Amino acid sequence: MKASILTALTVCAMLAAGTHSKAQQAGPSPAPPMPPTTSYGPPITLEQAKKVADGAEAEAKKRNQNMAIAIVEPSGELVYFRRMDGTQYASIAISQSKAVSAAKFRRATKAFRERIVKGDMSPMALVGAVASDGGIPIGWNGKIIGAIGTSGGADHAVSQAGVDALK
Repeated sequence: MKASILTALTVCAMLAAGTHSKAQQAGPSPAPPMPPTTSYGPPITLEQAKKVADGAEAEAKKRNQNMAIAIVEPSGELVYFRRMDGTQYASIAISQSKAVSAAKFRRATKAFRERIVKGDMSPMALVGAVASDGGIPIGWNGKIIGAIGTSGGADHAVSQAGVDALK
């Protein structure tokens, strides 16, 4: 147990030191983008959620990838879930976490990953933020009605195909 804690602390210290020295070399980093202002609308319906999942599954099949697909309403509560045959079991929880993150933060989870890649570790402190591609808010009539999360392959592209299927 002590070894695990010590290892975790060492990794955190190394990341912090690397980020700090990188920031000193590059100068001050730009301010993070403002939170999205798109408001929430009524929750996605089951019929809409199935259309989104159908679009995502079609893209996953085209790419020959087995995926887990989760659709949530704006609160992050699960509305619809699909797991393609052969999908790894870890993808079940991962897809749901990505969908919840995208819904609650009103942005694609890809945005958190991109910030971390640039050295901004602040998304790591946000409870529920997932810094991995595959979570995308779902818009309808200018409002966020839910989000999709996928796991198992080309996650962002598959999720985007699902979002596009609703248009």
